[in-house]
Amino acid sequence: MNGAIGVRDKASGLTLATSAYEAIRLDIIEGRCRPGEKLQSEFLRDRYNVGISPLREALSRLHSEGWVVREEQRGFRVAEISKDELLELVRTRILIEGLAVREAISRGDAEAEERLVIAFHRMSKEPRYLPGDPPTRNLEWERRHRRFHMALVTGCGLKWVIQYCEQLFDVAERYRLLAATAYPERKEKEEHRDIMDSYLRGDAAGVQERLARHYQTTVDFILHSQFGEAAPAIAE
Repeated sequence: MNGAIGVRDKASGLTLATSAYEAIRLDIIEGRCRPGEKLQSEFLRDRYNVGISPLREALSRLHSEGWVVREEQRGFRVAEISKDELLELVRTRILIEGLAVREAISRGDAEAEERLVIAFHRMSKEPRYLPGDPPTRNLEWERRHRRFHMALVTGCGLKWVIQYCEQLFDVAERYRLLAATAYPERKEKEEHRDIMDSYLRGDAAGVQERLARHYQTTVDFILHSQFGEAAPAIAE
C-alpha cells in the first residue's frame, strides 16, 4: 500500500479514531486496501500512526458501514465486492437520486440550480485523465465530478437523503476505481451536460433516465473488467 497517511499530522480537530476511519476508508475506496485483504492491527497502527484504541473504534465504525467485515477470533478484512452488490447499488442510486432530484426540482431553488451549473462548469474545465502512458487519474477532476453529482441532490434539502446519496457515491467509486485506470472512450462531458440540462428544464423523469444510462455505461465496463461478463440492463 502506497501513500500512507499519518493521521496524527492532520491539521484538524478530528479525533484520532475519526482520522483513522477516514484514512482507512479512503484507502478502501481507492483500492490501496484490496477486497478481502486482512487488516493486521500492527501494520495498521504503523501505517496510520495511531494507537490500538482509536484503531479499534475506527474499524468498528467501518464494520457498521460495510467497508470491512469482522471475522470471529481473526480480526477484520476489507469487504469483498460482488456483481450482485454492484447492480443493487446502482439501482438504489437511481431510485434515491431520482427522488431527491424530483424533490429538488419541485422546490424551485434557484441557488441549487446555480450550484449545479457551477459544478458542471468547473468539472468541464478539468481533463478526465492526466497525460502519460498509460494516462493517470486526475484527482481534481474526480473531486469536481463528485461535487457535480452531489449538486444534483442537495437541492432537495433533506439531510438524510443527501447523506445517503454521498455514501452510495463513495461505494460506487470503490467499484469504479478497482476496475481500471482508464475507461474506453466515452462522451462523459455530454452525458453530464444532458443530465444538467434535464434538471434545468425541470424534467425530473429525464434526469433519472439519463442518470440510469450514465450509470449503465459505467456498470457495463466494471462488469467486463472486474467480473469478465456483460451487464444486464439496470431496471429503473
